Amino acid sequence: MRKIVILAAGSQGDIQPCLALAKGMQAAGWAVSLAAPQDFAGFLQAHGVDFSALRGDVRQIMASDTGREFMETGGGNPIRSIVAMRRMIAPIVRSFSEDAYTACRTAQGLICLGVFAAFGQTIAEALKIPVMHVEPTPLLPTRAFPAASWPIQRSLGGWHNYLSGWVMLRVPWLWYSPFVNDFRRRLGLSVFTAADFYRVLKTTPMLGAYSPQIIPRPPDWPPGVHVSGYFFLDAQTAWQPSPSLEAFLQAGDPPVSIGFGSMAGRNPQKLAGIALEALAQCGRRGVLLTGWGGLRPEQLARHVFVLDAAPHSWLFPRMAAVVHHGGAGTTAEGLRAGVPSVIVPFILDQPFWGARVQAMGLGPPPVAQKNLTAGRLAEAIETAVTDAAMRARASRAGAAIRAENGVANALGVIEKHFG
Repeated sequence: MRKIVILAAGSQGDIQPCLALAKGMQAAGWAVSLAAPQDFAGFLQAHGVDFSALRGDVRQIMASDTGREFMETGGGNPIRSIVAMRRMIAPIVRSFSEDAYTACRTAQGLICLGVFAAFGQTIAEALKIPVMHVEPTPLLPTRAFPAASWPIQRSLGGWHNYLSGWVMLRVPWLWYSPFVNDFRRRLGLSVFTAADFYRVLKTTPMLGAYSPQIIPRPPDWPPGVHVSGYFFLDAQTAWQPSPSLEAFLQAGDPPVSIGFGSMAGRNPQKLAGIALEALAQCGRRGVLLTGWGGLRPEQLARHVFVLDAAPHSWLFPRMAAVVHHGGAGTTAEGLRAGVPSVIVPFILDQPFWGARVQAMGLGPPPVAQKNLTAGRLAEAIETAVTDAAMRARASRAGAAIRAENGVANALGVIEKHFG
């Protein structure tokens, strides 16, 4: 039996699709180990997947002053994001790469998040094993749409879109390049360049872990890119709602969920206050998900239920609309639930998903976190809850996404590549 390691890092939205893929591969008979940050150990081990810990606490990094500043300001400016990202990962990246290499020493293949392709390629070269990439958000340039982290999220024509993709590929390369080449030197490998990074992304098989209903495969992508559908994690262990949550849901109209995951910036109390005031202004009931970004309301209201976390697959279908930051994983769950999404993007690919949801008529225009007010959020929520055409489109999109099986589609590609 061939052993495959899946290398993942980032927030839970990055880890969870990789966990879903690992479980699918395991059920199909593969020997799989998921290499991920150690702070996800409990979450991953509860799902019965072999786990290799990577040193470095992602939550601690995001909760640091640098991390919170990056959430508010660094992600919208590519140059500032390079400086901020290097500062955030510098303390852990050497141990991260060493642990990833160790996790793969007995493997016969590697599946790596595309954004870490340079690290994955380095490990694959050193151990002489095949590698494949997986991406929850499109990485490669295309004329079809602007790059996911490009500041201008509207199409100004094919050449603009394609150029944005080329430029934005430089950003993750510049985040990691000094650390990658330090890693390669320690393994006795030649220096990696930006051209090498792009070549590897373009020529290595890639699983696009998103729905073709939302991102149809552009014709100018290389043939090795496979848009398989979302990787959903449906088995949410033994989670059960509390009696108080059940009672709240049954006590009135479906509420609006508001949560920003790991995103809260430097003033989570202010953000929670805006959310509560917006619900009050539009007269809607709400479920406030505090998340590990530390969203903390200073005072509670009878029409709002405060919840640390809940499986999105359970909660979102019970909502009238979902308000979130636009991370790839949360966006996927919102779309699958078949209810409108109100996206408040903070950084990186989040404006891309907000623009995509708006373009498909599945939610109102995104409200950037830096421009967020209670009035703007209340207006967006009211549109999402009352626009009958939008709700119908969201329902149809949800049904189409629920009919897909992204993991099963990916397994066919994996089988062909790794044999």
